[in-house]
Amino acid sequence: MTGNLFNKLPDASRNEIAEILARGNEVRIERIVSRGQSSPDGFWYDQSEHEWVALLAGSARLELQDPEQCLELTPGDHVLIPAHRRHRVAATAADVETVWLAVFYSDG
Repeated sequence: MTGNLFNKLPDASRNEIAEILARGNEVRIERIVSRGQSSPDGFWYDQSEHEWVALLAGSARLELQDPEQCLELTPGDHVLIPAHRRHRVAATAADVETVWLAVFYSDG
């Protein structure tokens, strides 16, 4: 299977859209497209999987806990979020699509 991460971007003006590109026993790879979305006030992700995410286009601000950290992401930036490290998307660019490549995996 082949493709281009920037072709046929879905309309994310109303909702963030996640598409599974590949998956295996202990791994899932997603393309996520955002446009102005953020996590709801007071909401924190607390995932049982590790998440490595790269920002390919647009911009975003991530907030992480334990320890407190705020990351301003631009194209090319990536971060590894260990399982159960609470995090949230504080903001994504409202005027252009923010395109993420996310890899979720377990230690399994």
